[in-house]
Amino acid sequence: VIEVRRLRVADVDALEEANRLFAEAFGAAGYHGTPPGKDHLRRLLADEKFIALVANMGAEMAGALAAYELVKFEAERSELYIYDLAVREEHRRQGVATALIEALQPIARDKGAWVIFVQADPPDAPAVALYDKLGRGEEVLHFDIGVD
Repeated sequence: VIEVRRLRVADVDALEEANRLFAEAFGAAGYHGTPPGKDHLRRLLADEKFIALVANMGAEMAGALAAYELVKFEAERSELYIYDLAVREEHRRQGVATALIEALQPIARDKGAWVIFVQADPPDAPAVALYDKLGRGEEVLHFDIGVD
C-alpha cells in the first residue's frame, strides 16, 4: 500500500530524507555540496508555494516529489511545476510516481492551477514514458542563464 502525504513545517527530518533520496536518484546533478540546514527547510516548508510530497510503503520512504506553485500575472490562475520526482530503485514500477502525481492534482485544483508541468530529458526513457502516460508532451528547449 502506498501512502502519500504532504510535508509541513514539522516534517523537516522527512524533507532531509527526501533530499537524500533525490541525491541517490540524481547523483551530483543537483544534489551536491552542503545540504541545507533545518532553518532553511522549515522556511521552505512554511511557504505554501512549495509542495513536498512523500510516498511511504510501510515504514520506508519509497518516493518523493517537490513542486512549486507559479502564480501567473496574465490571468488569475497558477501553474504547478514538478521540480523533482524520484522513486527508490527497489520501488520502481509499482505505481509510486503515479501516486505522487495523483496526490498533487487536488492540491493544484485547490490552488486554482490550470496545469501541472514537468521536464524530462529524452535519455530518461522511464520518466518520459510515465509523463507521456499522464499528460501531453511538448518539444521545448531549456536554457540555463547564469546570474553572474
